[in-house]
Amino acid sequence: MAVASGSRIDRETLREHLVRTRIAGEVATSREANLANFRLMVARDPGYQFGLRLRDWTFDETLAMMARLCGVSPDPGHTHGVDTIDPDRTIDALDVMAARIAHAARTRCTVLFATGHPATLMGVYRAVAAKLTAAGCRIPTPAANWSYASTTDGLKYREITYTSGVAALVSRTGDYRHTHDPQPMQAMLSELHGTGTWPDLVMADHGWAGAAAEAGIETVGFADCNDPALFAAHAEGKLTTTVPLDDGILPTHYQPLTTYLLARAGLT
Repeated sequence: MAVASGSRIDRETLREHLVRTRIAGEVATSREANLANFRLMVARDPGYQFGLRLRDWTFDETLAMMARLCGVSPDPGHTHGVDTIDPDRTIDALDVMAARIAHAARTRCTVLFATGHPATLMGVYRAVAAKLTAAGCRIPTPAANWSYASTTDGLKYREITYTSGVAALVSRTGDYRHTHDPQPMQAMLSELHGTGTWPDLVMADHGWAGAAAEAGIETVGFADCNDPALFAAHAEGKLTTTVPLDDGILPTHYQPLTTYLLARAGLT
């Protein structure tokens, strides 16, 4: 059953939507890809650390942690085929995220927004940023147009841009680019340091979230089942919550999730 974007959505309706669209449940990310990326995080590959200084994780610990926080299969013998994200874990984490967003609105916090998945998740961030702006929160846009050569993307030119207060990366031609890099968030925080404006909360993903959490800022984020670093940071107490979801679904499919999140935060 399709969910109207403007309607209020209860937990069970959202759960059905997440499974039907494969945001959660049986997801498109393969078991092979998940296990490969778990090993990359364990090996401390920079592209899978997201700017975090994590403790030493073994593969077995990582698999058990991802089963607990994300809902992948805990069976080490399951090495091929379909893997899963538990939709109930997704919704539980959304509830925690909503509580932090509600607190930010009540106290008129300073909040940073950033995404490494602008092609798919930008709408979620923009909707929350708009509601918090209306509630009187400050949404700074530091390091706009800051550029660098991405070390995890073949030393290609990348530049910070903002859309409705949400940071993302673009190429030299202005196209949105996916990224795992922590350097852009580090540049944003470096510019804010000493200005009297410091984020109380960051809502982000990938390296944007990892760098913020590593800087000691309260951070809530999204992560796919093949991105274990943010879940590990959550397990270590560095992130307030990590919402497990497939981050590569059609953007319109995230609208019911956004509607639920805003309603739970009291921002409808």
